[in-house]
Amino acid sequence: MDFAGKCVVITGGATGIGFALAKRLGVTGAKLILCEPREAKLAEAVAALAALGIDARAFVGDVTDAASVEALADFAWAAHGRADAIIANAGVGGPRASVIDCDPAAARALFEVNFWGAWNCIRSFGRRFQADGLPAGIYATASENALFNAVRVKGGAYVASKHAVLGLMDMLRNEVSSAIEVGVIIPGWVKSDMTRHAEPAMEADAFAARIVPQMEAGQFYLVSHPYNVVRMEERWAEAYAAFADYAPREEGDEAMDVQMVIESGAAVKRRD
Repeated sequence: MDFAGKCVVITGGATGIGFALAKRLGVTGAKLILCEPREAKLAEAVAALAALGIDARAFVGDVTDAASVEALADFAWAAHGRADAIIANAGVGGPRASVIDCDPAAARALFEVNFWGAWNCIRSFGRRFQADGLPAGIYATASENALFNAVRVKGGAYVASKHAVLGLMDMLRNEVSSAIEVGVIIPGWVKSDMTRHAEPAMEADAFAARIVPQMEAGQFYLVSHPYNVVRMEERWAEAYAAFADYAPREEGDEAMDVQMVIESGAAVKRRD
């Protein structure tokens, strides 16, 4: 996408990754609408962006509330005629407990923000994008934890939510028209409110400087930390070894693969 002059809505946009993306997109000439529940944080962010000459507005909203997200879309359409892109970035760290011992209510609360919050944004904005048929973008922030478990223990709810976001976005890109760009943001360790004491973490502005050009180039995987490849190879090496030992490819597999794809409906996808 060319973001110059476009309206970009960013949830969780007042701090951390969301705010860094806002600054970087604002420099390209995008008009921004930042959404999150903390009114004071939003006011600070909008003022900081205005000082940089960036057009930004605030909307106090809650991504876990579908009606609030629909109101956010209404706000964007009223302010700028339409939104051109939504970045479903809002997220929380959630409970640090083992899978067995984690409080189910706390885990569900995390999923309400990290997963259902993203889905609410996709539904509200995606329906409008599909209806007008104009170029648009839908992006969601997952994590390196969507590709492998960077958090090895006591983070099951968080890791599972980010795996779920990746799966959701991968499905979405097969379903929308070619006018809609779809991308999943894969941060590694980036400084934010959740990781503000993590000295080795990447600065959020440096992260945004890597991500936005990939968005402009129409990439699906929007990536930042090179070492992730090593961790991904470790995970898939284990999986490939299991298949090699217990479910190796056999003669006739290719024909069966094609039939399964046809039956699943993937082969009849048409991007208009």
